[in-house]
Amino acid sequence: MPDLERRFTIRANDFVNAGEVSLEIQSILKHIGFNPALIRRISVCAYESEMNVVMHGGDGEALLKVSPNSVTLVFTDQGKGIKDIELAFKPGYSTANLKHREMGFGAGMGLPNIKESADSIEIHSEEGHGTTLNIGFELEGDFG
Repeated sequence: MPDLERRFTIRANDFVNAGEVSLEIQSILKHIGFNPALIRRISVCAYESEMNVVMHGGDGEALLKVSPNSVTLVFTDQGKGIKDIELAFKPGYSTANLKHREMGFGAGMGLPNIKESADSIEIHSEEGHGTTLNIGFELEGDFG
């Protein structure tokens, strides 16, 4: 399998198109032929990350990298950053505003769901300077 790299733009507060990036990633992975369980794990991470950018991150970008041994998702944004990363991983903790909660978001499970679904996760964030989230998946017979 040749290496694949694909970039996607994510716009702040664009709830009309929110989720489209994760659907496109899912479609690409299906086309490659990954098994459904792996696609589901990657899709969960992609969706949760995409929604975090839409709600909290300001404009941002998603990068899908597929190599013979791994799949990597990298989400970057130009938002306000995460004040307390350890707290942000606590199930139920949320900084979602009232508007987002009224739309059904902000349950505080985004980062915990990503951590549970990924093989590796690395997050870099600085208050006032945005966030970069690297999510990794190891490939071991994950086709078909």
